[in-house]
Amino acid sequence: MALIAPSLLSANFLQLQQDCDMLNNSVADWFHIDIMDGIFVPNISFGAMVTQFIINASKKYNDVHLMIEKPGDYIQAFKDAGAHNISVHIEACTHLHRNIQQIKSLGIHAGVAINPHTNVALLKDILVDINVVCVMSVNPGFGGQAFIPHTLQKIKQLRKMIDEQGLSVKIEVDGGVTLANATAIIEAGADVLVAGNTVFKSPNPTETIAALKAL
Repeated sequence: MALIAPSLLSANFLQLQQDCDMLNNSVADWFHIDIMDGIFVPNISFGAMVTQFIINASKKYNDVHLMIEKPGDYIQAFKDAGAHNISVHIEACTHLHRNIQQIKSLGIHAGVAINPHTNVALLKDILVDINVVCVMSVNPGFGGQAFIPHTLQKIKQLRKMIDEQGLSVKIEVDGGVTLANATAIIEAGADVLVAGNTVFKSPNPTETIAALKAL
């Protein structure tokens, strides 16, 4: 059974408390919090201050996804905001292992996110050091995009790499996840489904989360 991680990027920012309460009262497992700087991706979301408000309202595991340049400069701030996991992009980290060490030294989980064009084979030498791989199944920066079908092959390849090393790294899939494709994503080997518009644009978000969880 996959973990469900609704993305707060698709929430109503004028009623974040209500949306956080809804997630707390649902069967969602994680809060997925997308941080965008307008440089690494062509959009700006929010920073550590708003993240702390969200996490203060959260009763779940808090998964922070840094889609930013120079993530090492901000890891301490997001740890202080209450993150349980911080994922950095392999494409943004010249010294990825150093950034992972930095996160782990703070006593929290560390993840690596990869963009659609990035070969998962590049993760081979870092898998042993991390807790999560966030596989982007859309080009990062905006919610509501369509799932890139080739992502399924990347998930399968990554699942094989993790299993062959005997690791417990979770595969998280972020972007375009819907009730229609979630089963195929899980069958490919995903452990965590990030769902933004599918949840927050639903007429009944709580029921949609439950339906995803039941797959």
